[in-house]
Formats: sequence, structure tokens, C-alpha cells
Amino acid sequence: MSDTARKMTLWALAWPIFIEMFLHLLLGTADTLMVSRISDDAVAVVGIATQMFNAANILFAAVAAGAGVLISQRIGARQGEDARLIGIMTVKASLVIGIALSLALYFGASELAQLLQLEGGLLPLAEIYISIVGGGMVLTALMSTLSTVIRSTGDTQTPMYVAISMNVVHIALNYALIGGELGFPEMGLAGAAVSTVASRLLAVVVLYFVWSRAFERRLELRDWLSSDRSLMKEVLRLGWPLGLNMSSWFLSQLMIYTFVAMLGAKELAARTYMNTLESFCFMLGFSIALAVQIQIAYLFGAGRTEEAYRSTFRASGIGLVIVGLNALLLYALGEPILSIFTTDSDIVTMCLSLLMLNLILQPGKMVNMAFGNSLVAVGDTRFTMIISVLSMGFIATGLSYVLGIQWGWGLTGIYVAMIADEYLRGVLVVIRWSGRKMLTRGAVREPELERGKAALQVGE
Repeated sequence: MSDTARKMTLWALAWPIFIEMFLHLLLGTADTLMVSRISDDAVAVVGIATQMFNAANILFAAVAAGAGVLISQRIGARQGEDARLIGIMTVKASLVIGIALSLALYFGASELAQLLQLEGGLLPLAEIYISIVGGGMVLTALMSTLSTVIRSTGDTQTPMYVAISMNVVHIALNYALIGGELGFPEMGLAGAAVSTVASRLLAVVVLYFVWSRAFERRLELRDWLSSDRSLMKEVLRLGWPLGLNMSSWFLSQLMIYTFVAMLGAKELAARTYMNTLESFCFMLGFSIALAVQIQIAYLFGAGRTEEAYRSTFRASGIGLVIVGLNALLLYALGEPILSIFTTDSDIVTMCLSLLMLNLILQPGKMVNMAFGNSLVAVGDTRFTMIISVLSMGFIATGLSYVLGIQWGWGLTGIYVAMIADEYLRGVLVVIRWSGRKMLTRGAVREPELERGKAALQVGE
């Protein structure tokens, strides 16, 4: 087995992604836990602002995701120079988009805070947090893109190590800046925001150094002028449906957070805590879904379509077992875990009632992620875009408003709507993958690839 093939196995790809996801989650949990010492209002602001940042993140995340699929496919097809050029063009695009978003969020913080339908007392906190963290959005853009490109080459360990370093810096700065420890000024929520931006800056510096050496040829200064219209069109062909797909999810979540904000500050804090707890349920499953996307793109590029087809079912089965066990464990330990974050009995009671629904929600998410990512890996991004726009718009968002607000079911109604959305999309992507429509396009390339391999062997 070659070094590249060894790196593209499910286990080799998945475990570093899992550690990275866990550490990113730890960063968010540390934020929530440390900010909760300020007030539950501060937690609510961090929660809804994060959803808004995620919605903005779709612009460069979509381009990075499309490029990542193509990079893995090109590596599978032994077209390393194309993969390298795609990586360079993607980072340049993310830099431009990131700067534009940073300027918009920094100068429009006040207006954006008002659009989120927050209670009057939360507005000043939201303006501070949005202006600082939003002003550093260019760092988020570069961090996301660089990590995606590096992972797509089969190197999932480096982003993991970067995540470790970023967490150490973030937690240390949170401790110093939020409460004014170690001689630093007491900055409260602004300190948490500064800590977030500083830790991301460190991550970008390290990831850039690794990315410049991720391919066979190292990055040179003149490479920043490199471009290829046909390759960029291919990135955009995959990227724009992914963009609409991601925007549907993030905007749906933003609207749902707005509905929760209409219910009250306690409900908003409860939803923020639940977001943190739910992440522990599916993060390992999500890492498996990301790993299988890289693996299938590589196998598809190499023409090994039957192996790619079976990999999805295997990954989905593994993910379902893990997600189910995690959800059960969280349900059993929910109350003592929640007591770490808040002592408000009303918020704890709301969260405990939602943990039962979480047992139903997470398996649907796992199936949706595994099979949806597999479709993306073979270029079937338009189908996932169509079902996402329709289901998230009408089911996740529309039904959340009807059940949660109009019918007065509150957070329970919103969770019922999210469950319906995940299972509907999950069924549709399983049916689509089972039909093998896009996989058959890779089959015609197998003879050509075999001839290429034979020629390389003769040359060796």
C-alpha cells in the first residue's frame, strides 16, 4: 500500500479529525463555561452571535468544500499539479472574501445586533462581541480553508495539532482577559472576543506554513499569480450548490435562534447550552462523515467506484452506533453536566426535557451527514442543495415557527421540526446514493487509470 493510499483509509483520516473537532468543541465549551461566569445574558449573546458568524462563514466554506473534493479526486487520479493549483486559488479567494466580511461585520455590528431581535439589555454586549470577533472573520476564513486543503491531501493530523495549540492559547487568554488575571485588564465579554481572535491568528500562521508545503512542490511567491479558469470553474460548479446548501442550514439555524429569542432570554440560554451538549453527541460521527467524504473523493478519482459505494454504508453504520451511545450517555448524565454551566433551575429543566428528543434527533443527523457527504464527494452537489433548500426552508424553519411560536410548544416544538427535517433529508440522500447515478460516471475512467498505473510501474 502506498503512503497516499495508507493516509486515505477511514481510520487514518477519521481519528485526527475527531480529535480536531473535539478540541474545537472544547474551545467553544470553554467560551460558554467561562462566559457563563459573567452572566447567562452573555452566554445568550455568544450563542446567537456564533450562529450569525456561521451564516457568514458559508461564503468561503462553500468554496473550500468544493475545492477539497476536487483536490482529493485529483490526488486519487495522480494529478498533483492540478491539486496544488486548486489549493492556491482557493486560499486567494478566501482571503478576499474574508477581508470583505471582516469590514462588514466590524462597521455594521450595531445594526446587525438590532436585526437579531435581542432584548434591550443584550444589545450593548452583542455589539461588542460582534465587532471584535466579526472583525477577525478573515482569520476564520483562512483557518477554515487552509485546514480543508491540508485535510484533502490526506494529512488530517496537522490540523489536529494546530487545534491543540489554539485551545491552549484560547483558554489561557480567556482566563487572563475575562476576569483580569495575571496582571491583565478585566475585559469581561470583550476579553473572550479578543481571546478568540488571538487564538485564530496563531492557528492561521501555523496552517499557512504547513499548507505551503502540503504538495509535491513548495509554494513560491510567483505562485500567488497562478490561475486556471477551467479549474476555477470546476471549483465553482461544485461550490455554488454547496454554498446554497450550507446557507440553508446556517440561515435556518439563525432563524430558529431568532424564534428562540422571541421566547425569552432563558430559552435562548437553554438553546445555547443544548448546542454545546449536542455537539458531544455527534462530533465523532461528523468526523467519520468528513473522513468518508475525503476517502470517497479519492477512490472516485482513482476509479474505484464499488469500493467507494460500500464505504458509505460502513461509515454510516459505525457512526450510528457511536452517536446512539453518546446520546444515551448524555441523557443519563445531563443534569450533573448542566449544573456545571448554570444554576438557573428553569434553564436546567428546559434542557433536560430536550435531551430525550436529542436521542431521536442525532441518528437522523448521522445518516444525513454520512450519505450527504458521500454525494458531495462524487460531485452530486446540486441534489443535496435542492433538498436542503426545500426541507430546511419549509420544515426546519417554517415548522419551527408554527409549532414553537404559533402553537406555543416552545423549544419542544422547535426540536420536533428539526427532527422532521433531518429524517426527511436522510431518507432522500440514502435513496439517491443507492441509485449510484453519479458513481457510474467514475466507472468509465477505470481503464484509463489502470493504463496510467501500468505505465508508471514500467517507468519505475
